[in-house]
Amino acid sequence: MEKLGTQEILAAITAGLGEWRRLAQPLATRYRVAGLREGAAFVAAVTDAAVGAGQDPELRLGRGFVDVAVSTVDEAGGRWVTAQDLELARTISGLAREHGLTAAPGEVVQLELALDTADYTAVAPFWSALLTGEPGHVVGDTVLDPTNRVPSLWFQGTDAHEVPRQRWHFDLWLAPEVADERIVAAVAAGGTIVDDSDAPSFTVLADPDGNKVCVCTALTRD
Repeated sequence: MEKLGTQEILAAITAGLGEWRRLAQPLATRYRVAGLREGAAFVAAVTDAAVGAGQDPELRLGRGFVDVAVSTVDEAGGRWVTAQDLELARTISGLAREHGLTAAPGEVVQLELALDTADYTAVAPFWSALLTGEPGHVVGDTVLDPTNRVPSLWFQGTDAHEVPRQRWHFDLWLAPEVADERIVAAVAAGGTIVDDSDAPSFTVLADPDGNKVCVCTALTRD
């Protein structure tokens, strides 16, 4: 499997995949559709193209939209973007044009859960069993549900410490062009910026009670 780095993926987006965005694992976009019938026709066309290419993108049809995410799953269950995924994305973009659809890449989002732990190998099987039904859906330091029923859960290394202390936080992955406005909206709604030294890769916010969340983008990542 030819796993592509984030900067390679961002370069491909700049070079012709402008309606796609890199999230935590997949390459994703959203298309606006007039209704379920039009959306289903587009999903059928994408399905035919994907089957022909031997790939299986994730497709989500809802009221007024079709979400598409492309990635390749390795033997361990990890999800990566490959050159084949980039080619499928190009094909899907072409099909969207044929169907007269408008892309809304700024609306893509992926939510990850992050849990601080001094030993993720001790707690990962529990969370895998709880969230996915099986203890073995752990890839590296991350629990990944094979069918994406629940957000992925990754374990952030920390020194052992006594409870209480905030150990959970959300990682909210957004399209880079909307991250700043989302941060501004969150601050206007009562939040504070805790740390933006790693922006635009991630910015740490807190709600009025001090609960933290990271707003993440693919920019400046390896």
